[in-house]
Amino acid sequence: MSDIYILRHGQTEWNAARRMQGALDSPLTELGRAQARRQGEILRELGADGLPVHVSPQGRAQATAALALPEARPITDARLREISLGAWDGLTAAEIAAQGGTGPEAFGEGRGFFWYDTTPGEGFEGVAARARSFVADLQGPAVIVTHGITSMFLRGALLGLSIEEIAELPGGQGVVHHLKDGIARRLE
Repeated sequence: MSDIYILRHGQTEWNAARRMQGALDSPLTELGRAQARRQGEILRELGADGLPVHVSPQGRAQATAALALPEARPITDARLREISLGAWDGLTAAEIAAQGGTGPEAFGEGRGFFWYDTTPGEGFEGVAARARSFVADLQGPAVIVTHGITSMFLRGALLGLSIEEIAELPGGQGVVHHLKDGIARRLE
């Protein structure tokens, strides 16, 4: 496997407010902009700033890519968008509960990942298919700017992981996940 660098967008206003974004969007916070600039520093330190850059079409990923790698000409790819939560996109856990749903905390400590497969949205099958399709089309080293759940499924596809193993992958905003030869490192 070639060098692959996967970035999750920087913190957004809705991340800070604990509002589920899914297919919707909100702007980066000042912290999110700083995180994106730091991701760019990490990529430059590794000599990865000249690689092809693939980006989700969603605004928060596009803004992160522009701040991290301002000289890049990103390739927008809809397969890198975040998992849709359907009617729950844009809602807080309290608003979801008011509609009769449950939030990620209902799944218990460390199990909130599995909540995303219970929403009225896309579910894991859809995001996994998009991730596998994207990975199959990669032609070599690349930088990928995407989202939390999509990042986990991309890394899972690249590393050949089961759903239980994907659930254990580290997340984080403002970090770079470097994958090469079946080894994943989280860079901050």
